[in-house]
Amino acid sequence: MKELKVTNKDAGQRLDKYLAKFLNKAPKSFIYKMLRKKNIKLNKLKADGKEIVLNGDFIQLYLADDTINKFRNMSTNTLNYEKLAIVYEDKNILICNKPIGMLSQKDEKNSISLIDIVIAYLEGTNQYDPDKDIGFRPGLCNRLDRNTSGLVIVGKNLMALQEINHAIKEHQIKKYYLTIVKGKVVKPHTLVDHWEKDTETNRVKLNKVEIEGKTKAIKTIIRPKEGYHGFTQLEVELVTGKSHQIRAHLKSIDHPILGDFKYGDPRLNKTLKEKCHLTSQLLHAYKLTFNGLKGNVDYLNNKEFIAEEPQVFTKVKKYIERRLPNDFK
Repeated sequence: MKELKVTNKDAGQRLDKYLAKFLNKAPKSFIYKMLRKKNIKLNKLKADGKEIVLNGDFIQLYLADDTINKFRNMSTNTLNYEKLAIVYEDKNILICNKPIGMLSQKDEKNSISLIDIVIAYLEGTNQYDPDKDIGFRPGLCNRLDRNTSGLVIVGKNLMALQEINHAIKEHQIKKYYLTIVKGKVVKPHTLVDHWEKDTETNRVKLNKVEIEGKTKAIKTIIRPKEGYHGFTQLEVELVTGKSHQIRAHLKSIDHPILGDFKYGDPRLNKTLKEKCHLTSQLLHAYKLTFNGLKGNVDYLNNKEFIAEEPQVFTKVKKYIERRLPNDFK
């Protein structure tokens, strides 16, 4: 039997979340099965996983050491984190610039994601120890698609993770993107629609009316920054945050993102792939602003963080500027 003591650092989360971080290789079904069979207890009492653990609570695991070791990945610090692009860091949060092509989180067992590299960095710099921080694992507060680059916030402790997540939900942290789209956009637009995801095709459909139980209201604000021979660079403010929201919204107004092979212009994307080696959408989460935060992270108010656009943006813009509009028809 192994007994875990909940510290103030780990308090305030559900028991099942705590266990999922301690037994971080175990499927959820295993954890719930052990709770049902009373092989895992909270303060020596039967628990279902929904309980909020408090400072000083004890969790009993009536499991063999071999079983615990099997389901517990103790360290990720063998990963190389030297190229982790840190934009800002303090004792509570870390903001990094995720490159194109990297997952925010694992999509399969053996993949390497941004959060894996961040945790390796925190372990390697003695800011996180999975042996001591039993019920907490640093986590992402926002996520980006594999082929979208830009700023991602990491909560380095449970308090920060919860408060930053709350601030995002309350729109106290604003997220801005850069993109280049087909066509001329001459004035700002506020786009409001109802979002629907087809999980089988991994595509988004936008509806003008709400479909109860199926759609979510979304809002995107676009502002033109610069024009190039029938193309426009935009700043996009993501007011809500649904999967593929920006890509689908821009397609819906006939201004698809360059390099977007799911929602974009196939012929144009083929040309840009041949001439500029563009293999993914030109979408970069370049700016975060913090306002109205309360509690332990209120010191971040009025701060702004920026990640410069990737070099592929410059490469595509230079190519467009050398060509005539008819070359892309």
